[in-house]
Amino acid sequence: MAETLSAGIALIERAAADLARVRQEIAHVIVGQDEVIEGVLICLIAGGHVLLEGVPGLGKTTLLRTLARVLALQYSRIQFTPDLMPGDIVGSVIMDDEHGHKTFRFQPGPIFANLVLADEINRATPKTQSALLEAMQERTVTSGSTTYTLEPPFLVMATQNPIEMEGTYPLPEAQLDRFLMKILVNFPSRADLSRIVDLTTKSDETELRQVLDRAQIAELKAISRQVIVAPHVQDYAIELIMATQPGIKGSPEITNKYIRYGSSPRGAQALIECGRVLALIRGRLNLSLDDVTAVAPAVLRHRIILNFDAHADGYTTESILQKILENAQS
Repeated sequence: MAETLSAGIALIERAAADLARVRQEIAHVIVGQDEVIEGVLICLIAGGHVLLEGVPGLGKTTLLRTLARVLALQYSRIQFTPDLMPGDIVGSVIMDDEHGHKTFRFQPGPIFANLVLADEINRATPKTQSALLEAMQERTVTSGSTTYTLEPPFLVMATQNPIEMEGTYPLPEAQLDRFLMKILVNFPSRADLSRIVDLTTKSDETELRQVLDRAQIAELKAISRQVIVAPHVQDYAIELIMATQPGIKGSPEITNKYIRYGSSPRGAQALIECGRVLALIRGRLNLSLDDVTAVAPAVLRHRIILNFDAHADGYTTESILQKILENAQS
């Protein structure tokens, strides 16, 4: 028993050290966005997808491109526009003419990569958005009668601009639920901005070294699934989800007054999955209440819908989630 425990601790410590090295390497290029880096890494290891919201120029594109270099993964970028078609994402069948002999073959689209940046996803029509979201959910692309499997690891990082909303097609709530996390990218501090300018205006490009590969990422995912979830921690995650449901017994007053729809069951699954990876990053064998609390805002902010009274009284999703977390901890 002692030997098994010792081996488990050594495995967790090595995994935590590997993830720390990944974060340190990314920090050579991305400055002042530690929470964003951590969130994207959590989604990658947990096998989910992430939605980033922030104004242009905060390094969202650079983050995923840097992560691809550090992990030796294939990276692609899709710029979403109103005229983008589903075939521009998943690929299409084209005709080849070789020596007068015509054949049809499937030309894979940019979705066939390990790390896919869906830039300004709300710029494309719902038909095009659904093509991406189907590939995200099923991890497959179907063309005609043939189904193609997307090679793991597979992470879609979608971005939204919260300011310029004219001519956009906001993602429906049911489609937002497919993202494991929604992370807000904030403006850097004065010190971080000074360092960003120093890094980006020098003549030499920052050299990055590979830290992990695909096999090691798969191993980290397997290790995260071994993180122990005690019954009381799972109950806490479930209570958080139930606290977002208006009109049920025991719901907080603020929920009944200001929330129209609460989180789906996917929210409870996401709290456990993301919390396990965070526990791994922190070098522990067990999921704690603090881990669940730490990931809760990013996991739940896109899974609850406020009513008109909340907007009229000046409440936001963030402020209501904070109240729910405070009630759960008291």
